[in-house]
Amino acid sequence: MKKRKTIKKKIKMSLPEKILYFCAIVMLVLSPISIVFSKATLSKINFEVEKQKKLIEKQKKTNESLTMTINELAALSKIQEVAQQEGLSYNNSNIKTIDGKEEKEKHNEE
Repeated sequence: MKKRKTIKKKIKMSLPEKILYFCAIVMLVLSPISIVFSKATLSKINFEVEKQKKLIEKQKKTNESLTMTINELAALSKIQEVAQQEGLSYNNSNIKTIDGKEEKEKHNEE
């Protein structure tokens, strides 16, 4: 039996073809890597957004609580109680009520 000789032909490529194939291979390798990197970055940013939303909700609850405390302390009964503790008296004739509308009208007349 005769041995067959396999002849290998060397394929010659021009420089632009080599550059084109090299760029195609680089793109095929880098595109999945860039996709994974961008997804990881997006996930990290979403995590930070959720963290900030929780902090905002916590601060809103704190603000509501403080607003309620302010309203309680600004109530007439609380003011009268503190005034009596400090030895002051409540005189209704000394109280002036200023309405925003009246104040605007006075300001517009001037």
